[in-house]
Amino acid sequence: MRMRTLPEAIRHIKELDPESALTPHALRMLVLSGKFPHIKIGTKRLVNVDLLEDYLRGDYIPHPVEKQERGMIRALPERFERRQA
Repeated sequence: MRMRTLPEAIRHIKELDPESALTPHALRMLVLSGKFPHIKIGTKRLVNVDLLEDYLRGDYIPHPVEKQERGMIRALPERFERRQA
């Protein structure tokens, strides 16, 4: 398993295929949308370049990851409701 940051993954793909149409923005959108798996360590996102090669060949179809809502106010579960004073 070869894990690389997004810019490193793009460089890897460009070394294999200099004419590749994959852009840094496109890879970032695949990752952020949950369409391609990644691991977040601190502020860096790492992708498995072996899986990325398979994905670009059409040999790997990742399972979509359910994206969590951010910036939304969620209702508290019943057990955390306020007590009447």
